[in-house]
Amino acid sequence: MKKASLPLLYAACLLLVSVLLAAVPAPDLGYQVGDTATDFRLKNVDGKMVAMNDYKNAKGFIVTFTCNTCPYSVAYEDRIIDLHNKYAPKGYPVIAINPNDVQVSPEDSFADMQQRAKEKKFPFAYLQDETQEITRAYGATRTPHLYVVQKQKGGKYKVAYIGTIDDNSREPGKVQKKYAETALNELVAGKQVSQPNTKAIGCTIKWREA
Repeated sequence: MKKASLPLLYAACLLLVSVLLAAVPAPDLGYQVGDTATDFRLKNVDGKMVAMNDYKNAKGFIVTFTCNTCPYSVAYEDRIIDLHNKYAPKGYPVIAINPNDVQVSPEDSFADMQQRAKEKKFPFAYLQDETQEITRAYGATRTPHLYVVQKQKGGKYKVAYIGTIDDNSREPGKVQKKYAETALNELVAGKQVSQPNTKAIGCTIKWREA
């Protein structure tokens, strides 16, 4: 009888585990491709507050979560500048957002952001997400982490691409797949993005300590 009851006991345990797991809320993963991204208003390095709706003629944005301190972010800075210079005239400017908590990463302070933007002559807005609310809403986990959003009717923004810039962070000359550029070229041409998701490669975001 004991042997016969073991399968029933095992099945009961599996059922209990399934119920318990189902009761645990799924983590908020942020935006997915196709979602509507809420506008934000964050402080730029020039001291002014910036929102996507401020760009009246924009067709969309290259929202880039990046920072001063991550080697991956630094390696991609010139390519982010190139993206802005190439696609801002086509309606898709870069808006860079520093998501890192200053207490955890002091060199990502607002003053350091201003200095970095000055040194690199950033042609785009470089904003500080001091509360990290926008970073959590988007679901960014790395720096850099790219979100291409497309402007819709009524001032809404549809997420069209999420991921990395290309397939070689260390050696720009050896890049074979320019994921972000391909997505942007397709959007500019009025096409659907053929590869809307890639894996962001970079440093983990420095979250505020509880």
